Amino acid sequence: MTDSQQAPEARLAALGIELPDPVVLPEDLRLPFAFVNVRGDRALISGHPKHGADGSIEGPYGKVGVDLSTEEAQLAARDIGLSMLSNLRAEIGSLDRVNGWLRVFGMVNSADGYSDQHVVLNGCSDLIIEVFGPSIGRHARSAIGVAGLPMNFAIEIEAEVAIAP
Repeated sequence: MTDSQQAPEARLAALGIELPDPVVLPEDLRLPFAFVNVRGDRALISGHPKHGADGSIEGPYGKVGVDLSTEEAQLAARDIGLSMLSNLRAEIGSLDRVNGWLRVFGMVNSADGYSDQHVVLNGCSDLIIEVFGPSIGRHARSAIGVAGLPMNFAIEIEAEVAIAP
């Protein structure tokens, strides 16, 4: 079995990637939705910011193109991918149940005139391909620039995956 065919949980270990704990919301934050919503053979992953190893929300905050460079935002998008994987694993038990990444949608809090949102989102997309391989990880994707995001997040990413029972 080649690396790209290796099961995602084993691939994470082989890559030396440790997922953060699932997100822990601040006491004063009420969210009337689930970070991961499983419906039949689909898991819908709500918009995620980056969170730390202990599950605390870490942003990043501000506008890409002013407060963060494209390179910093791309690294943050990768970390947001790790946050998504952490919450997905917590909900479905094992990332090995994922049998297809269907779509990724990313919103980038962008400075006026900023147009590299697609480059920022490559950080998340590259992580997915790295962990799941191209046959499972290949996905449709949109990356858009927005004037603002909740809590002044710089990036928010959501996704949909197909899962096995």
